[in-house]
Amino acid sequence: MNFRKTEASKPIGMFDSGVGGLTIAAELLKELPGEKIIYFGDTANVPYGEKDEPQLIALADTITYFLVQKGVKAVVDACNSTSSVALDYLRERYALPIIGVIEPGVREALEKTKNGRIGVIATTATVMSRAHERTTRKLDPSVQVFGQACPKFVPLVEAGKISCKEAEAATREYLEPLMEREIDTLILGCTHYPFLSHLIKKFLGPEVSIVDPAVGTIKELKEILERNNMRNISLPSGFEEQEYYVSGDPALFKEVGGKLVGTSLGRIYQVPISVKIKKDRSAG
Repeated sequence: MNFRKTEASKPIGMFDSGVGGLTIAAELLKELPGEKIIYFGDTANVPYGEKDEPQLIALADTITYFLVQKGVKAVVDACNSTSSVALDYLRERYALPIIGVIEPGVREALEKTKNGRIGVIATTATVMSRAHERTTRKLDPSVQVFGQACPKFVPLVEAGKISCKEAEAATREYLEPLMEREIDTLILGCTHYPFLSHLIKKFLGPEVSIVDPAVGTIKELKEILERNNMRNISLPSGFEEQEYYVSGDPALFKEVGGKLVGTSLGRIYQVPISVKIKKDRSAG
């Protein structure tokens, strides 16, 4: 048996607190069309932004273990909240590539900024971790980073409310303080936020560059797979062909997720992560 070929045929594991990670999945399907995804959305515990560090590490560990048991060859932590506090722990615990979303976003923002003033919109947990500031300081100490917690955004996206008056008001509330800081680059520090990018771009105008970390994250994953001869070169597949698990209501995830990405997600399996996984219940 060809070991490398066997490794390459394994799926990519990906997890998030809910539907937000589908923005990363979309980038993966575009840039690595031969890969298969096993996606876990922890919808029973969303949002992650108000949870503390021990809770986030425990959730990330439980979900990563589940994905490893499913036979994935790499894991993408598509949640900024867990990427900001759990990545080092996960990399020490599991012997496979684990990619986060913080550093790829910072690197792209550093390439785009001209005045050295970068804004980050994220969950409360991510902002409190100061992960973007630490990473920026490591890569370029001369650049200033201004964080803004946006606790209303994730519940709005999880409810599919991405173009309502409530979403517009929240966008104004969160971005005005950053505009006063004269930022010229904004990192979308939560994978849910690209679903609100139309409102964010409209408010900020063309003079502020917007960074979606999905691009850099999948670029890093692609480099790791190619370097280790683990890239799967096969027929392209779409959202409907991937494998999805959620800890909450599979029907709701299917409805909202499908609406946000503009296509069916196929079958969704419900797996309570607080207990030993014995049986999957699905929404076809």
